[in-house]
Amino acid sequence: MADLDHQTRIELEAAAFRGLVEHLRKRTDVQNIDLMNLAGFCRNCLSKWYAAAARERGVELSDEDARIAVYGMPYSEWKQKHQKEATPEQQKTFEDTKPLHAEISGHR
Repeated sequence: MADLDHQTRIELEAAAFRGLVEHLRKRTDVQNIDLMNLAGFCRNCLSKWYAAAARERGVELSDEDARIAVYGMPYSEWKQKHQKEATPEQQKTFEDTKPLHAEISGHR
């Protein structure tokens, strides 16, 4: 990795996070369960990491506000517009891959 100063590294990481969030907002066809099954994390995990980072810095941020930061809308609205019922196959894969899920996911 290039010798980056601390501030530049933080700015690059923040830009990468914003790019990931923007991409996931556009890809509403990709269900959270598919992300969990394939990568071990989903939009909810991102919002939990975001909220945890806020708490670590003494910033008060509700879970709902953290989800809005990731989803771009209230979670209930996103679920209504975009979330589909998980298939039995998706649910089985979810259970089978639990040991690989992100620790912050709450599914381990």
